[in-house]
Amino acid sequence: MRATRARVIFIHGMWLHASSWAPWLEHFRAAGYDPVAPGWPGEPDTVAEARQRPDLVANAGIDDIAAHYTKIIDSLDASPVLIGHSFGGLITEKLLGQGIGTAGVAIDPAQIKGVLPLPLAQLRAALPALGNPANLHRSVSLTEEEFRFGFGNALPAEESAELYAKWAIPSPARPLFQAATANFSLHSQAKVDTGNQARGPLLLISGTEDHTVPDVTTRSTLKQYRHSAAVTELKQFEHRGHSLTIDSGWREVADAILHWLAAKGLLPVRPVSTSAASS
Repeated sequence: MRATRARVIFIHGMWLHASSWAPWLEHFRAAGYDPVAPGWPGEPDTVAEARQRPDLVANAGIDDIAAHYTKIIDSLDASPVLIGHSFGGLITEKLLGQGIGTAGVAIDPAQIKGVLPLPLAQLRAALPALGNPANLHRSVSLTEEEFRFGFGNALPAEESAELYAKWAIPSPARPLFQAATANFSLHSQAKVDTGNQARGPLLLISGTEDHTVPDVTTRSTLKQYRHSAAVTELKQFEHRGHSLTIDSGWREVADAILHWLAAKGLLPVRPVSTSAASS
């Protein structure tokens, strides 16, 4: 027998660069996992270039993003754990519902088809994209003030400003339009197979002070899975906003996920028989 490090793929959401997962990669690697954090289709390697070339990601939709990560996953030597934030959480749910990935963690996940609550704070947080129908085919940036409302509302103003300066990038607006109209579209790309009985376990995480994906939205997402016998759980973080993956309290969230993975038997090192590996 030999051992192989379990794969983990991190999927970011709108308005954050893939490199915002850097502390998580280091933390999970130290815990024994083999993590990667690929960007969205067309996303440049650096925050600076992403800000300079917003056109590179414009017009990408939910299915485009899901297909992009499916291709990456197909190239791996083992099925990974999927961990996504915001729209990355929706992509995690969508892929897991398709039987892709051994387990999923959706942190403050964007609302899927079937979720009905739409609090005013959520509408305001989405307004920079949804406020102009022409944005459907564009990428959109947040101002520092908009970032403060959507991400950093539970943080000191100084920390929110620092996070904005470090990680904020333009993102395609199309996924937001698709999620916003999902309940009016028969074949919405925001639809997830919540009834899949054979999928891996799923953990939903919410911050109770989140404006972009309010806790009530995540709790409603949990209810969409009520007809599946597959494991679906919710963990809430009190007094935390949408920034909970990048702010000074990120490690608390990461450790909770590591504990959950261990409790589900998804350990960082997997035994592989030498004969199976060589066959």
